[in-house]
Amino acid sequence: MSTSIWFNKNIALANLQQLGKNNMGDHLGILFTEIGPDFIKATMPVDHRTHQPYGLLHGGASAVLAETLGSVASAMVIDHEKFISVGIEINANHVRGVRSGTVTGTCTPIHIGASTHVWDIHIQDDANNKLVCVSRLTVSILKRK
Repeated sequence: MSTSIWFNKNIALANLQQLGKNNMGDHLGILFTEIGPDFIKATMPVDHRTHQPYGLLHGGASAVLAETLGSVASAMVIDHEKFISVGIEINANHVRGVRSGTVTGTCTPIHIGASTHVWDIHIQDDANNKLVCVSRLTVSILKRK
């Protein structure tokens, strides 16, 4: 198994859940479910909170899941006493519609540098594990003032 990329080598799901309280992720029902040495996973329900008018998963909701995963991953890689992380660009390709159930996003690093991080996020439906959305998030690392 590879060495962990996380700043806190004892990172736990509770650390991630705290970052999701009282914000967009909490409103949409996003829950962190797994932490690996170089990935994190979270789920999001496909329901009235995340539907678009045709009853399908809203692309913006998928983007929220992707940005939540990538932003939290960046926050877990840096020293919070010295730095903050802020998203600067996201893209998302929506490849399959979902009407109900749950989707799971998996976030892995493409690049972890001193001033930028780039994350790859794949979102799959839980019914048959098919790809729903693929996204890339770029995050800027800034010195804390």
